[in-house]
Amino acid sequence: MAETRGIVHVFATHNNTMLLLTDMTGAETITKATGGMETKAQHKEGSPYVAMKLAENIANAAREKGIREIFVKVRGRGGNKSPSAGTGAEAAIRSLTRNGLRIVSIENVTPRPHDGCRKQKKFRGKAKK
Repeated sequence: MAETRGIVHVFATHNNTMLLLTDMTGAETITKATGGMETKAQHKEGSPYVAMKLAENIANAAREKGIREIFVKVRGRGGNKSPSAGTGAEAAIRSLTRNGLRIVSIENVTPRPHDGCRKQKKFRGKAKK
């Protein structure tokens, strides 16, 4: 029997990290994990430690389903918001490999604007007298 493959979608913002394990078509969700499932302190949801714990949960579920090889798709906020993924993305990817999953490829799927909405103006604080 050929080894089963899956896709791990990593959505990492600066405030939260979400991981989603799907089959190769991306249509069937096998399991998901978010920062709020692992910690109750809201300011820690986007931290690398929580992302590492989320990846462990995803890896355990993947092994139960017989998935040994994964494709990783990393996504940040994108659009006219921050184009970079949060700090949890790298920690999650490292933890996936440490937990016995073989990563075939890592792809950045952050949406990029091409003449979309205008960016919000910078906040400059209150004027002092």
